[in-house]
Amino acid sequence: MKLFKTTYLILSAVALTLVIPSCKKGFLDIVPDNVPTLDNAFTNRNEAEKFLFTCYSALPNDANPDFNPGMNTGDEFWIYPNPLASDYASFEPFNIAQGLQSRVNPAMNYWDGSGSAKSLWLGIRNCNIFLENVDKPIDLQPYEKERWIAEVKFLKAYLHWYLFRMYGPIPIVDKNLPITASIEEVKLSRKPVDSVVNYIADLLDQAAAGQGSGLPDKILNASTELGRITKPAALAIKARLLVTAASPLFNGNADFSNLRSKDGQPLFNPSYDVKKWQRAANACKAAIDAAEVSGASLYRFIPTSLQVVDEATKTEMSIRNAVCQKWNQELIWGSTASTNYLQRTACPNLFAAPQFDNGLRGQLAPTLKMAELFYTKNGVPITEDKTWDYANRYTLKATTATDQGLQNNYQTVGLHFDREPRFYADIAFDGSKMYMQSNQNPPLNIQNKLTQISAKKQSLYYSITGYFTKKLINWNLVIGANGGITTENYPWPIIRLGDLYLLYAEALNETGDLATPLTYLNKIRDRAGLQSVESSWTNFSNNPGKYTSQGGLRDIIQQERAIEMAFEGSRFWDLRRWKKAGAQLNAPIYGWNVSTASFADYNTRVLLFNQAFVSPRDYLWPIKESNLQVNPNLVQNTGW
Repeated sequence: MKLFKTTYLILSAVALTLVIPSCKKGFLDIVPDNVPTLDNAFTNRNEAEKFLFTCYSALPNDANPDFNPGMNTGDEFWIYPNPLASDYASFEPFNIAQGLQSRVNPAMNYWDGSGSAKSLWLGIRNCNIFLENVDKPIDLQPYEKERWIAEVKFLKAYLHWYLFRMYGPIPIVDKNLPITASIEEVKLSRKPVDSVVNYIADLLDQAAAGQGSGLPDKILNASTELGRITKPAALAIKARLLVTAASPLFNGNADFSNLRSKDGQPLFNPSYDVKKWQRAANACKAAIDAAEVSGASLYRFIPTSLQVVDEATKTEMSIRNAVCQKWNQELIWGSTASTNYLQRTACPNLFAAPQFDNGLRGQLAPTLKMAELFYTKNGVPITEDKTWDYANRYTLKATTATDQGLQNNYQTVGLHFDREPRFYADIAFDGSKMYMQSNQNPPLNIQNKLTQISAKKQSLYYSITGYFTKKLINWNLVIGANGGITTENYPWPIIRLGDLYLLYAEALNETGDLATPLTYLNKIRDRAGLQSVESSWTNFSNNPGKYTSQGGLRDIIQQERAIEMAFEGSRFWDLRRWKKAGAQLNAPIYGWNVSTASFADYNTRVLLFNQAFVSPRDYLWPIKESNLQVNPNLVQNTGW
């Protein structure tokens, strides 16, 4: 997708004020003379379509953990902070995880654009350019024009949403100001949270409006249109927006009561409003209905006649392939950006010594905290299960042939015994097994102690915690007999039906409906091979009535969400919107002693880092300090 000369030539002072903190002089000089002008960009349908794809190109690359602000920025993963690790496109996410964010040069700066982030304001400007000029091509059919307009309205809304989730109250750039605009006109101010949310929701409504025109209910031309926006996708992002807006970070949060615009207008409404949860619940239900009518359902693995698998393996593959199966029925909207790098970074090195291939890196390492998050096999937290030995979870035990998910005649800690199917589907570790298309019977054995096949072999490519992110590895990844790796690319799930079910359950519970959420939680749990919430808590929890109160059900919904959405870039944002990051990200990061060879030494808990999260400052991104000098109408987020 090529950029067009006039995209630069008529960059308004709005974009310059929001994005470019330096002087304008010399900026236009970098544009080559042979790039088409804006008039040429809309002379016909084909040229206009190219500009449509330019609008799509503004989307952040969430399929790459180095570019996704929800991946390496929190406490789900830990990576080895080696300054020689040039294989990483950016250490910016991990710098945030280590408390190294800065207002002078912010990490993952999607406001201005930085090494690991593109400026979303420039993407918004391109969307406005498209909407202002799409009437020009005389050969563009009305039905096609209507769809393209709906797509670009969605993209404009999504880019505003992405910025809102990071920065909170932001300016609204609904139209591009003319090049003749005065200096004062272009010095935009941040708008109150409620105004921003309503603006984005209205744009998404416009994008999803219409019957038989505009956005399609589903993609029919899979060969050319996969990844483009559908009506269910627009409604799903609206649901996510409104659940976020109803959550404690934005709904009645007094921590930001002093954050005001230059004219004194409060940017956060400190009054809690339960009606925001009802609005969010309605949006979730509309999105679910649209998705299901279009054919969406929770993914279930159906083996072929050549695949002889037991029920436990079917369950594991239903969990894994809900993410990794290409364009499966659960996916509502996926990114077409490559997941090749993601998979290689997640997968342990499976080449036998002395062979080594740095294509499989294993660096995307789940933390011990995440391993403890998953339920027991009885479907309740490890701290609540009255039949599970929580006190001895770090004690070595010998495995047997009947231990689910574990290699026979091995040793590992009690933490790894008798856990729920999602634990074994999502995480690989020393003593676990990994079912792959090319290694079905028997599956791969993961052995990670020093000198073993998946172990640390040098100073860079290994798991620093001893855990690997199995969930993100497509089961069609193949390791050649003589070396070489083949991966099957899959679309990164920006939003899937299981995510929507959990958002709906959460919103309903906050409205006081404690019955309907159980229906949607139990759909998720059934696919994960678990009993219902009611059965699990009644029979196995030391707090059997937990699900019968709003507060107790809230805790259950939040842990269910943290488990189901683990390693998909959701936890980072959920902890913030729930206002739980201040507690969760002020805790130690632990792993196993991966540089040792014996069972006893390896299975020793090691402190890797003490995280620090400053509240309320770290709940929102800082605006780059120099932007406040260029545009004095902008105000900095609290604490920065």
